[in-house]
Amino acid sequence: MTPLKKFIRPGALRTLLRKAFELTGERCPLALVHGGKVLASEGSQDPAVFDRSDPDVLRAPLRLGEGPDGELRLRMPAEAGRIGEARRLLDFAAYTIQEFIDMGRARRSIADEALAKYRELALLHRLVPVINSSLRMRDVVGALMDECRRENYPGEMGMVFLCEPGSGRLRLAAQFGFSSGADLQGLAECELLTQVAQKGRGEIVNDLAGDCRWHGEMVGVASMLLIPLLSPNRCEGMLVLASATPGVFEAAHRKSLSTLASVTGISVSNAFNFEGVQTLMNAILKALAEAIDSRDPYTAGHSERVAHLAVAFAYLLGEGGACGVRFNDQELREIYYAGILHDVGKIGIKEDVLTKDSRLPERRMQVVRARFRQHGLTSDFAWAEAYERVRAINTAMNPDQDDLEYVRQLGAMHWGGEQLPLLYDDELDALLLEYGNLTHDERMEIQRHPAESERILQHIPLHEGYANMLTIIRQHHERMDGSGYPDRLEGDDILVQSRIMAIVDIYDAVTQERHYKPAFTRSEALRILDREAEQGKLDHALVTFFRAHVARIEALSARVRFARVTHLSEIGRFATL
Repeated sequence: MTPLKKFIRPGALRTLLRKAFELTGERCPLALVHGGKVLASEGSQDPAVFDRSDPDVLRAPLRLGEGPDGELRLRMPAEAGRIGEARRLLDFAAYTIQEFIDMGRARRSIADEALAKYRELALLHRLVPVINSSLRMRDVVGALMDECRRENYPGEMGMVFLCEPGSGRLRLAAQFGFSSGADLQGLAECELLTQVAQKGRGEIVNDLAGDCRWHGEMVGVASMLLIPLLSPNRCEGMLVLASATPGVFEAAHRKSLSTLASVTGISVSNAFNFEGVQTLMNAILKALAEAIDSRDPYTAGHSERVAHLAVAFAYLLGEGGACGVRFNDQELREIYYAGILHDVGKIGIKEDVLTKDSRLPERRMQVVRARFRQHGLTSDFAWAEAYERVRAINTAMNPDQDDLEYVRQLGAMHWGGEQLPLLYDDELDALLLEYGNLTHDERMEIQRHPAESERILQHIPLHEGYANMLTIIRQHHERMDGSGYPDRLEGDDILVQSRIMAIVDIYDAVTQERHYKPAFTRSEALRILDREAEQGKLDHALVTFFRAHVARIEALSARVRFARVTHLSEIGRFATL
């Protein structure tokens, strides 16, 4: 099943095959085949049963995206006249599996893109303080050369040419890897460099001898990667990596070096463009947050909705100075970014914990079922009734005490000659949870995500106006009575922005469908907030304000996306809705 694990969970695939097999009346074995090997099957473990040359074996293609396509195969029953029904079932099962694979591939693509963006951001974070730490050209160019060598790019030779103001001529500023007698300045006037500088776009030439713009200006060079150093107004110079080996440069190298060049070009022009970097940072962090949400289709869009609700809530609070608070435009932007990024730390949470929808996974429940059944075959144990009750408890959010006592009784039973427990300790620990489906260790893993969010984001150079953003993110699960996490803060130790975030985070979570519960109505969600406030967990005054203005807050939040993030105060024109 290895080729599929990246796109569909093995448990989900086995479940689909089992359901399809059951729909055939357990008469038609099914198998998923890739590369001539059976990756998963139901109804038979014998590969010969699914031989594609057998006329009784029906096949439906599957696009797996790695090497040859796969097939879903179904062996027909001996009875005649059922081929049409079997073909329809096979096609439907193949379509369902293909949809799972395609969705998995899409999620993986989003995650890969977010990771690439995050690495680009990390590169910028490391590079900006180094290259922009000095206004001396020697230091800036030297830092660029050091970065090229540290990253181990394929080119064993490198040069930086700077464009002289006024004349526009390129002159050599720094180099590595060339012999002391090499005429590098002569290279500055070659047609290839001149054309790339004029176009202002990086280029890879992996076969210099075959390029009409190259006239052998330098012996011993077979390939080049040329990246212009651009400022907002002009081309400030050129970064060139060269190699004696043809075909060594790739598009990823060009993309990475373009990031280096963008920072260096601005530094060379003596004016680092903070707004441009901030825009890039915003896009990267938002993509990262969206990728985290998309790991679980039930939470897709959660971060953006929380950001919009928090901004709308904070705006309306400050509109009349309610609860003694008022937020300016910069503080609204800070709340927005905190909402977008508040769950970034979930990137470090295991997916089977993040998306857990029952106390024990289905594959473990099947083992329990087999154990109960075996015990029932050798005793008067009503295994089917017991299993169905345990199955109901397994998906219950808040089982009653009678159910928990029943589980304890089962846990005290043994089978197989009184040697083996009917329920093992780890199964009991999960089934005896009084609320939810997370064990203590799993809950602790979930509860570390606010601190993990802060850890991931703390090295990103933020504008001075965002001094509280990381604190808001870290505190969004703190509670007024000290029962929250990760720091068990109480009362006024929690920022009012964090208290706002806590309220809208809960509100969005309970009004959206999740693995373990249906979506609650607005009134049900407000009752939950009221109960939390009465218990001293949430700020009572803020919850009261939220309840009184929830319709306006939701209407305004739906329009936050139309306001420019850099001018969130523009949403004021919607405040009268």
